[in-house]
Amino acid sequence: MTGMFGILRRAVAPGRKDGRSAAPTRAPERRQHNLFEAAATFVAASVEEDQDRMDEASGWVSPEALSFGVGELACRAVIALARERDESPETVARALLGLADD
Repeated sequence: MTGMFGILRRAVAPGRKDGRSAAPTRAPERRQHNLFEAAATFVAASVEEDQDRMDEASGWVSPEALSFGVGELACRAVIALARERDESPETVARALLGLADD
């Protein structure tokens, strides 16, 4: 009779020799995004007017971190454009914002 219970236990929990249930499987962990990934996605989504992606990126990091990342992205973009145009960063920044040169 005990042999039959062993067979039943193995049938119910086929991966376990002793018939005990296996440890519950863990849900895959969500990949952590850094503030620069969040900023890049947020800004690109903003340009494309994709509110869903903006909301998604906003949830990856704190509002403060996202703000810092967007500011850093803006600085790097202005520097890259200034070098490309052979102009000062201030001239480029003012032109991008439609402000008159001083």
